[in-house]
Amino acid sequence: MPVETLTFGCRLNLVESEAMQAQAEAAGLRDIAIVNSCAVTAEAVRQASQAIRRLARERPERPVIVSGCAAQIEPDRFAAMPEVAAVLGNAEKLEPENWRRLAASNSLRGTDRAPSDKLLVGDIMLARGAAPQRTRALANHTRGFLQVQNGCDHRCTFCVIPLGRGNARSAAIEDVVAQGRALVAEGAREIVLTGVDLTSYGRERPEAPSLGRLVQALLAALPDLPRLRLSSLDAVEIDDELRDLIASEPRLMPHLHLSLQSGDDLILKRMKRRHGRADAIRFCAELRALRPEIVFGADLIAGFPTEDEAMFARTLALIEECGLSYVHGFPFSARPGTPAARMPQLPGEIVRERASRLRDAAQAAHQRHLQARVGRKLAVLTERGDSGRAEDFTLVRFGHSVAAGQILPVTAQSCGDKALLAA
Repeated sequence: MPVETLTFGCRLNLVESEAMQAQAEAAGLRDIAIVNSCAVTAEAVRQASQAIRRLARERPERPVIVSGCAAQIEPDRFAAMPEVAAVLGNAEKLEPENWRRLAASNSLRGTDRAPSDKLLVGDIMLARGAAPQRTRALANHTRGFLQVQNGCDHRCTFCVIPLGRGNARSAAIEDVVAQGRALVAEGAREIVLTGVDLTSYGRERPEAPSLGRLVQALLAALPDLPRLRLSSLDAVEIDDELRDLIASEPRLMPHLHLSLQSGDDLILKRMKRRHGRADAIRFCAELRALRPEIVFGADLIAGFPTEDEAMFARTLALIEECGLSYVHGFPFSARPGTPAARMPQLPGEIVRERASRLRDAAQAAHQRHLQARVGRKLAVLTERGDSGRAEDFTLVRFGHSVAAGQILPVTAQSCGDKALLAA
Protein backbone atom coordinates (compact mmCIF):
# COMPACT_ATOMS: atom_id res chain seq x y z
CA MET A 1 0.00 0.00 0.00
CA PRO A 2 1.26 3.51 -0.77
CA VAL A 3 2.19 6.17 1.76
CA GLU A 4 -0.78 8.43 2.50
CA THR A 5 -0.20 12.07 3.48
CA LEU A 6 -2.71 14.40 5.11
CA THR A 7 -1.71 18.07 5.08
CA PHE A 8 -3.00 20.96 7.18
CA GLY A 9 -2.14 24.63 6.90
CA CYS A 10 0.03 26.53 4.45
CA ARG A 11 1.48 25.90 1.02
CA LEU A 12 4.82 25.27 2.68
CA ASN A 13 3.32 22.23 4.39
CA LEU A 14 1.99 21.08 1.02
CA VAL A 15 5.51 21.11 -0.42
CA GLU A 16 7.01 19.43 2.62
CA SER A 17 4.34 16.71 2.65
CA GLU A 18 5.44 15.66 -0.83
CA ALA A 19 9.07 15.69 0.30
CA MET A 20 8.21 13.48 3.29
CA GLN A 21 6.23 11.08 1.14
CA ALA A 22 9.11 10.77 -1.32
CA GLN A 23 11.65 10.18 1.45
CA ALA A 24 9.45 7.64 3.23
CA GLU A 25 8.94 5.69 0.01
CA ALA A 26 12.65 5.88 -0.87
CA ALA A 27 13.44 4.46 2.59
CA GLY A 28 11.18 1.49 1.90
CA LEU A 29 8.25 2.48 4.12
CA ARG A 30 4.87 1.32 2.89
CA ASP A 31 1.32 1.39 4.19
CA ILE A 32 1.81 4.28 6.63
CA ALA A 33 -0.04 7.57 7.08
CA ILE A 34 1.73 10.90 7.58
CA VAL A 35 -0.13 13.80 9.18
CA ASN A 36 1.58 17.15 8.55
CA SER A 37 0.05 19.43 11.16
CA CYS A 38 -0.49 23.18 11.50
CA ALA A 39 -0.35 25.28 14.69
CA VAL A 40 -1.56 28.68 13.49
CA THR A 41 -4.84 28.34 15.41
CA ALA A 42 -6.19 26.12 18.17
CA GLU A 43 -8.72 24.83 15.63
CA ALA A 44 -5.93 23.66 13.32
CA VAL A 45 -4.37 21.65 16.15
CA ARG A 46 -7.76 20.17 17.03
CA GLN A 47 -8.35 19.16 13.43
CA ALA A 48 -5.00 17.38 13.24
CA SER A 49 -5.76 15.40 16.41
CA GLN A 50 -9.19 14.53 15.08
CA ALA A 51 -7.71 13.33 11.79
CA ILE A 52 -5.20 11.12 13.59
CA ARG A 53 -7.99 9.38 15.50
CA ARG A 54 -10.02 8.95 12.32
CA LEU A 55 -7.09 7.39 10.45
CA ALA A 56 -6.54 4.96 13.33
CA ARG A 57 -10.21 3.97 13.39
CA GLU A 58 -10.27 3.36 9.65
CA ARG A 59 -7.04 1.32 9.55
CA PRO A 60 -5.96 0.30 13.08
CA GLU A 61 -3.01 -1.71 11.74
CA ARG A 62 -1.48 1.20 9.80
CA PRO A 63 1.12 3.34 11.66
CA VAL A 64 0.44 7.09 11.82
CA ILE A 65 3.45 9.43 11.82
CA VAL A 66 2.89 13.05 12.86
CA SER A 67 4.96 16.08 11.94
CA GLY A 68 4.48 19.79 11.20
CA CYS A 69 4.29 22.89 13.37
CA ALA A 70 1.83 21.54 15.93
CA ALA A 71 3.99 18.45 16.42
CA GLN A 72 7.11 20.61 16.76
CA ILE A 73 5.53 22.90 19.35
CA GLU A 74 3.56 20.27 21.30
CA PRO A 75 5.42 16.99 20.68
CA ASP A 76 4.44 15.40 23.99
CA ARG A 77 0.75 15.98 23.24
CA PHE A 78 0.95 13.91 20.07
CA ALA A 79 3.36 11.30 21.42
CA ALA A 80 0.86 10.62 24.21
CA MET A 81 -1.81 9.66 21.68
CA PRO A 82 -1.99 5.84 21.42
CA GLU A 83 -2.85 6.19 17.73
CA VAL A 84 0.53 7.83 16.97
CA ALA A 85 3.55 5.68 16.08
CA ALA A 86 6.17 8.46 15.77
CA VAL A 87 6.50 12.25 16.01
CA LEU A 88 9.02 14.06 13.78
CA GLY A 89 10.09 17.67 14.23
CA ASN A 90 10.04 20.19 11.40
CA ALA A 91 13.78 19.86 10.79
CA GLU A 92 13.87 16.09 11.29
CA LYS A 93 11.04 15.41 8.84
CA LEU A 94 13.18 16.62 5.92
CA GLU A 95 16.23 14.46 6.74
CA PRO A 96 16.30 11.23 4.68
CA GLU A 97 18.26 9.35 7.35
CA ASN A 98 15.38 9.73 9.79
CA TRP A 99 13.03 7.99 7.38
CA ARG A 100 15.61 5.25 6.83
CA ARG A 101 15.87 4.94 10.62
CA LEU A 102 12.10 4.50 10.92
CA ALA A 103 12.06 1.97 8.08
CA ALA A 104 14.84 -0.08 9.72
CA SER A 105 12.97 -0.24 13.01
CA ASN A 106 10.15 -2.64 13.71
CA SER A 107 8.84 -0.42 16.49
CA LEU A 108 6.43 1.58 14.30
CA ARG A 109 3.88 -1.19 14.54
CA GLY A 110 4.27 -1.71 18.27
CA THR A 111 1.35 -0.84 20.50
CA ASP A 112 3.01 -0.53 23.91
CA ARG A 113 5.73 2.07 23.29
CA ALA A 114 6.30 4.83 25.81
CA PRO A 115 5.56 8.35 24.48
CA SER A 116 9.24 9.30 24.87
CA ASP A 117 10.24 6.47 22.52
CA LYS A 118 8.11 7.97 19.75
CA LEU A 119 9.85 11.35 19.68
CA LEU A 120 12.31 12.49 17.04
CA VAL A 121 12.05 16.23 17.67
CA GLY A 122 15.01 18.56 18.11
CA ASP A 123 15.40 22.23 19.00
CA ILE A 124 14.12 24.04 15.90
CA MET A 125 15.98 27.20 16.94
CA LEU A 126 19.24 25.38 16.21
CA ALA A 127 18.24 24.65 12.61
CA ARG A 128 20.64 26.15 10.08
CA GLY A 129 20.45 26.27 6.31
CA ALA A 130 17.52 25.54 4.04
CA ALA A 131 17.56 23.13 1.15
CA PRO A 132 14.91 24.11 -1.42
CA GLN A 133 11.97 21.72 -1.51
CA ARG A 134 9.53 21.38 -4.38
CA THR A 135 6.46 19.49 -5.41
CA ARG A 136 7.72 16.35 -7.09
CA ALA A 137 5.73 16.21 -10.29
CA LEU A 138 2.82 17.77 -12.07
CA ALA A 139 0.89 14.54 -11.69
CA ASN A 140 -0.27 16.01 -8.39
CA HIS A 141 -0.30 19.76 -9.10
CA THR A 142 -0.82 21.92 -12.15
CA ARG A 143 1.45 24.55 -10.65
CA GLY A 144 4.85 23.70 -9.24
CA PHE A 145 5.51 24.89 -5.68
CA LEU A 146 9.08 25.76 -4.72
CA GLN A 147 10.07 26.42 -1.10
CA VAL A 148 12.98 28.89 -0.98
CA GLN A 149 12.89 30.08 2.64
CA ASN A 150 11.97 28.80 6.09
CA GLY A 151 11.60 30.26 9.57
CA CYS A 152 11.01 33.82 10.74
CA ASP A 153 13.07 36.34 12.73
CA HIS A 154 10.07 38.53 13.56
CA ARG A 155 8.08 38.02 16.73
CA CYS A 156 4.53 39.19 16.11
CA THR A 157 2.69 38.94 19.41
CA PHE A 158 -0.07 36.66 18.09
CA CYS A 159 2.10 34.28 16.09
CA VAL A 160 3.32 30.89 17.26
CA ILE A 161 4.94 29.94 13.94
CA PRO A 162 8.54 30.92 14.86
CA LEU A 163 8.29 28.35 17.67
CA GLY A 164 7.48 25.73 15.05
CA ARG A 165 9.73 26.90 12.24
CA GLY A 166 12.73 28.48 13.95
CA ASN A 167 14.75 31.44 12.74
CA ALA A 168 14.86 32.66 9.15
CA ARG A 169 17.05 30.72 6.75
CA SER A 170 17.18 30.76 2.96
CA ALA A 171 18.22 28.43 0.17
CA ALA A 172 21.07 29.44 -2.13
CA ILE A 173 20.02 30.98 -5.45
CA GLU A 174 21.85 28.31 -7.46
CA ASP A 175 19.99 25.54 -5.60
CA VAL A 176 16.63 27.24 -6.17
CA VAL A 177 17.40 27.66 -9.87
CA ALA A 178 18.31 23.97 -10.15
CA GLN A 179 14.99 22.95 -8.59
CA GLY A 180 13.17 25.40 -10.86
CA ARG A 181 14.79 23.82 -13.91
CA ALA A 182 13.64 20.40 -12.70
CA LEU A 183 10.05 21.65 -12.41
CA VAL A 184 10.12 23.13 -15.91
CA ALA A 185 11.58 19.87 -17.25
CA GLU A 186 8.59 18.07 -15.73
CA GLY A 187 6.24 20.38 -17.62
CA ALA A 188 5.53 23.16 -15.14
CA ARG A 189 4.04 26.25 -16.72
CA GLU A 190 3.79 28.13 -13.44
CA ILE A 191 6.04 28.05 -10.37
CA VAL A 192 4.93 29.45 -7.01
CA LEU A 193 7.67 30.58 -4.61
CA THR A 194 6.85 29.86 -0.97
CA GLY A 195 8.37 30.52 2.43
CA VAL A 196 7.42 31.33 6.01
CA ASP A 197 8.64 34.93 5.63
CA LEU A 198 9.30 35.13 1.92
CA THR A 199 10.30 38.80 1.76
CA SER A 200 13.11 38.19 4.25
CA TYR A 201 14.73 35.85 1.71
CA GLY A 202 18.52 35.93 1.76
CA ARG A 203 19.12 38.39 4.58
CA GLU A 204 20.92 35.93 6.82
CA ARG A 205 23.16 34.59 4.04
CA PRO A 206 26.72 36.01 3.74
CA GLU A 207 26.03 37.40 0.25
CA ALA A 208 22.61 38.78 1.38
CA PRO A 209 20.71 38.25 -1.89
CA SER A 210 17.26 39.85 -2.01
CA LEU A 211 14.02 38.22 -3.07
CA GLY A 212 14.11 40.48 -6.10
CA ARG A 213 17.50 39.10 -7.09
CA LEU A 214 16.23 35.55 -6.70
CA VAL A 215 13.19 36.29 -8.88
CA GLN A 216 15.41 37.89 -11.52
CA ALA A 217 17.75 34.88 -11.49
CA LEU A 218 14.85 32.45 -11.93
CA LEU A 219 13.30 34.42 -14.78
CA ALA A 220 16.67 34.65 -16.55
CA ALA A 221 17.50 30.96 -16.05
CA LEU A 222 14.04 29.66 -17.02
CA PRO A 223 13.12 31.38 -20.30
CA ASP A 224 10.56 28.67 -21.08
CA LEU A 225 8.61 29.27 -17.85
CA PRO A 226 5.53 31.35 -18.70
CA ARG A 227 4.50 32.18 -15.14
CA LEU A 228 6.18 32.87 -11.82
CA ARG A 229 4.00 33.61 -8.80
CA LEU A 230 4.80 34.74 -5.26
CA SER A 231 3.07 33.54 -2.10
CA SER A 232 2.38 35.69 0.98
CA LEU A 233 4.52 38.83 1.33
CA ASP A 234 5.22 41.50 3.93
CA ALA A 235 4.62 44.71 1.99
CA VAL A 236 7.08 46.88 3.93
CA GLU A 237 9.90 44.43 3.23
CA ILE A 238 9.62 44.31 -0.57
CA ASP A 239 12.96 45.36 -2.03
CA ASP A 240 13.43 47.83 -4.89
CA GLU A 241 14.49 45.18 -7.41
CA LEU A 242 11.35 43.15 -6.74
CA ARG A 243 9.21 46.28 -7.01
CA ASP A 244 10.74 47.01 -10.43
CA LEU A 245 10.09 43.43 -11.57
CA ILE A 246 6.46 43.55 -10.42
CA ALA A 247 6.04 46.72 -12.48
CA SER A 248 7.78 45.53 -15.64
CA GLU A 249 7.97 41.73 -15.91
CA PRO A 250 4.89 40.15 -17.54
CA ARG A 251 5.93 36.64 -16.49
CA LEU A 252 5.72 37.67 -12.81
CA MET A 253 2.03 37.30 -12.07
CA PRO A 254 0.01 40.42 -11.09
CA HIS A 255 -1.30 38.99 -7.82
CA LEU A 256 0.21 39.69 -4.39
CA HIS A 257 -1.07 38.29 -1.11
CA LEU A 258 -0.13 40.59 1.77
CA SER A 259 0.27 39.90 5.48
CA LEU A 260 -1.73 42.91 6.77
CA GLN A 261 -3.57 41.43 9.82
CA SER A 262 -5.37 44.64 10.88
CA GLY A 263 -6.41 48.06 9.66
CA ASP A 264 -5.98 49.85 12.99
CA ASP A 265 -2.66 51.41 13.96
CA LEU A 266 -2.91 50.70 17.69
CA ILE A 267 -3.80 47.06 17.10
CA LEU A 268 -0.94 46.77 14.60
CA LYS A 269 1.40 48.16 17.26
CA ARG A 270 0.10 45.66 19.82
CA MET A 271 0.57 42.92 17.25
CA LYS A 272 4.18 44.14 16.85
CA ARG A 273 3.73 44.50 13.13
CA ARG A 274 6.19 46.58 11.12
CA HIS A 275 3.72 48.66 9.11
CA GLY A 276 0.88 51.07 9.77
CA ARG A 277 -2.48 51.48 8.12
CA ALA A 278 -1.23 54.26 5.83
CA ASP A 279 1.71 52.10 4.72
CA ALA A 280 -0.64 49.37 3.49
CA ILE A 281 -2.90 51.79 1.61
CA ARG A 282 0.06 53.61 0.07
CA PHE A 283 1.74 50.37 -1.01
CA CYS A 284 -1.34 49.10 -2.83
CA ALA A 285 -1.87 52.48 -4.54
CA GLU A 286 1.76 52.70 -5.66
CA LEU A 287 1.87 49.16 -7.04
CA ARG A 288 -1.46 49.65 -8.80
CA ALA A 289 -0.11 52.81 -10.45
CA LEU A 290 2.96 50.86 -11.63
CA ARG A 291 0.91 47.89 -12.87
CA PRO A 292 -2.80 48.68 -13.22
CA GLU A 293 -3.92 45.07 -13.62
CA ILE A 294 -2.44 43.96 -10.29
CA VAL A 295 -4.76 42.55 -7.62
CA PHE A 296 -4.19 42.11 -3.91
CA GLY A 297 -5.16 39.59 -1.30
CA ALA A 298 -4.55 39.83 2.44
CA ASP A 299 -4.75 38.06 5.77
CA LEU A 300 -6.87 39.91 8.36
CA ILE A 301 -7.65 39.00 11.96
CA ALA A 302 -10.91 39.80 13.76
CA GLY A 303 -11.16 40.10 17.53
CA PHE A 304 -7.54 40.69 18.53
CA PRO A 305 -7.24 41.43 22.29
CA THR A 306 -8.30 45.01 23.19
CA GLU A 307 -9.88 45.57 19.76
CA ASP A 308 -13.00 47.73 20.05
CA GLU A 309 -15.71 48.28 17.47
CA ALA A 310 -14.05 51.37 15.97
CA MET A 311 -10.76 49.49 15.58
CA PHE A 312 -12.52 46.61 13.88
CA ALA A 313 -14.36 49.04 11.60
CA ARG A 314 -10.99 50.32 10.37
CA THR A 315 -10.03 46.75 9.46
CA LEU A 316 -13.25 46.31 7.49
CA ALA A 317 -12.66 49.65 5.74
CA LEU A 318 -9.15 48.58 4.76
CA ILE A 319 -10.62 46.03 2.34
CA GLU A 320 -12.02 48.82 0.18
CA GLU A 321 -9.25 51.34 0.78
CA CYS A 322 -6.58 48.87 -0.35
CA GLY A 323 -8.84 47.46 -3.05
CA LEU A 324 -8.46 43.89 -1.81
CA SER A 325 -9.88 41.12 -3.99
CA TYR A 326 -8.98 38.07 -1.89
CA VAL A 327 -9.25 38.22 1.90
CA HIS A 328 -8.48 35.40 4.32
CA GLY A 329 -10.38 36.46 7.43
CA PHE A 330 -9.56 34.73 10.72
CA PRO A 331 -11.03 34.94 14.22
CA PHE A 332 -8.27 35.62 16.72
CA SER A 333 -7.02 32.44 18.36
CA ALA A 334 -4.86 32.77 21.47
CA ARG A 335 -1.83 30.52 21.11
CA PRO A 336 0.06 29.34 24.22
CA GLY A 337 3.47 30.92 24.57
CA THR A 338 2.64 34.12 22.67
CA PRO A 339 2.37 37.61 24.24
CA ALA A 340 -1.13 38.09 22.80
CA ALA A 341 -2.37 35.12 24.83
CA ARG A 342 -1.57 37.10 27.98
CA MET A 343 -3.43 40.23 26.83
CA PRO A 344 -7.04 40.97 27.88
CA GLN A 345 -9.15 38.68 25.68
CA LEU A 346 -12.45 39.60 24.04
CA PRO A 347 -15.53 37.47 24.72
CA GLY A 348 -15.75 34.57 22.30
CA GLU A 349 -19.14 35.64 20.94
CA ILE A 350 -17.73 39.05 19.95
CA VAL A 351 -14.75 37.45 18.20
CA ARG A 352 -17.02 35.08 16.27
CA GLU A 353 -19.47 37.84 15.31
CA ARG A 354 -16.69 40.09 13.99
CA ALA A 355 -15.11 37.19 12.11
CA SER A 356 -18.47 36.54 10.46
CA ARG A 357 -18.72 40.18 9.39
CA LEU A 358 -15.16 40.07 8.10
CA ARG A 359 -15.96 36.99 6.00
CA ASP A 360 -19.08 38.72 4.62
CA ALA A 361 -17.03 41.77 3.66
CA ALA A 362 -14.42 39.54 2.06
CA GLN A 363 -17.07 37.72 0.02
CA ALA A 364 -18.56 41.03 -1.14
CA ALA A 365 -15.12 42.28 -2.21
CA HIS A 366 -14.44 39.10 -4.15
CA GLN A 367 -17.82 39.33 -5.82
CA ARG A 368 -16.96 42.86 -6.99
CA HIS A 369 -13.67 41.52 -8.31
CA LEU A 370 -15.43 38.79 -10.30
CA GLN A 371 -18.12 41.07 -11.70
CA ALA A 372 -15.49 43.54 -12.93
CA ARG A 373 -13.91 40.76 -15.03
CA VAL A 374 -17.01 39.56 -16.85
CA GLY A 375 -16.46 40.24 -20.54
CA ARG A 376 -12.70 40.74 -20.18
CA LYS A 377 -10.15 38.70 -22.06
CA LEU A 378 -8.12 36.51 -19.69
CA ALA A 379 -5.26 34.05 -20.06
CA VAL A 380 -6.19 30.99 -17.99
CA LEU A 381 -3.84 28.19 -16.93
CA THR A 382 -6.03 25.09 -16.87
CA GLU A 383 -6.13 22.71 -13.93
CA ARG A 384 -7.54 19.21 -13.64
CA GLY A 385 -11.28 18.97 -14.05
CA ASP A 386 -13.15 21.94 -15.41
CA SER A 387 -11.28 24.97 -14.04
CA GLY A 388 -8.18 27.12 -14.22
CA ARG A 389 -6.58 30.30 -12.89
CA ALA A 390 -6.14 33.62 -14.66
CA GLU A 391 -2.94 35.60 -14.27
CA ASP A 392 -4.47 37.54 -11.36
CA PHE A 393 -5.44 34.21 -9.72
CA THR A 394 -9.14 34.51 -10.58
CA LEU A 395 -10.77 31.09 -10.64
CA VAL A 396 -12.43 30.33 -13.99
CA ARG A 397 -14.80 27.40 -14.57
CA PHE A 398 -15.40 26.07 -18.07
CA GLY A 399 -18.45 23.91 -17.52
CA HIS A 400 -16.68 20.96 -19.17
CA SER A 401 -13.47 19.01 -18.67
CA VAL A 402 -10.25 20.59 -19.89
CA ALA A 403 -6.77 19.19 -20.29
CA ALA A 404 -4.47 20.47 -17.53
CA GLY A 405 -1.46 22.64 -18.19
CA GLN A 406 -2.76 24.74 -21.09
CA ILE A 407 -2.84 28.53 -21.16
CA LEU A 408 -6.09 29.39 -22.90
CA PRO A 409 -7.58 32.74 -23.95
CA VAL A 410 -10.94 33.08 -22.22
CA THR A 411 -13.72 35.64 -22.06
CA ALA A 412 -15.95 35.09 -19.04
CA GLN A 413 -19.69 35.30 -19.72
CA SER A 414 -20.88 35.51 -16.09
CA CYS A 415 -19.79 34.85 -12.54
CA GLY A 416 -20.89 32.75 -9.59
CA ASP A 417 -20.09 33.16 -5.91
CA LYS A 418 -16.44 32.14 -6.22
CA ALA A 419 -15.54 31.90 -9.90
CA LEU A 420 -15.97 33.30 -13.36
CA LEU A 421 -17.96 31.14 -15.76
CA ALA A 422 -16.53 30.78 -19.26
CA ALA A 423 -18.57 30.01 -22.35
